[in-house]
Amino acid sequence: MPNDPILHLLGLAKKAGRLEIGEEPAGAVCRARQAKLLLLAADAAPNTRRRAAHFGEAGNTLWLETPFTKAELGLILGRSSCAMLALTDAGFSAAIVEKLAARDPDKYGPAARQLREKADRVLQRQKEQRRHEKNLQQGKRKPWAPPPPREEIPPPQRGKPRSPKAARRPKVSPETERGPSLKTTNGPGGRRLTGRFRKP
Repeated sequence: MPNDPILHLLGLAKKAGRLEIGEEPAGAVCRARQAKLLLLAADAAPNTRRRAAHFGEAGNTLWLETPFTKAELGLILGRSSCAMLALTDAGFSAAIVEKLAARDPDKYGPAARQLREKADRVLQRQKEQRRHEKNLQQGKRKPWAPPPPREEIPPPQRGKPRSPKAARRPKVSPETERGPSLKTTNGPGGRRLTGRFRKP
């Protein structure tokens, strides 16, 4: 039994620091919503099962009963006995439940599918996070795109700016505006007379 692949995975999870052993540590990680899977020994007491159900409900954590006794779990984990343990890694949780589902598909199959989907989502997020951190280290940014074309702006006009009303008014010569001028040299005493007709 110590060579069982499921127990071997539990030992690896313990070495990786992804396993909490005992009711108190398992309950703490469940309440903190860090636990991915809660496992019970096959010969756990009814009170332990009730507490496991409470921990699972409080932390929204899946809990399952394993086919191993407290003594078998304790032997692989370096304890005299172990009735409850919690896994905090989605990958380890999915791998263990998949191996349990291979032995008993009816009992562990749905849980294995659920945990595999969760593990895939976690793995995808980790990949995206690593890619983002790598881009930040290398100073990568979004690919360059040319700026949108600007509208043609007419060159500035020299001189005094004209008001819109003045621009619409047609040009009128001074003679037309003031009236025709009258120039004659036939004035009295031979003086040159200049004058303008007044508009009526």
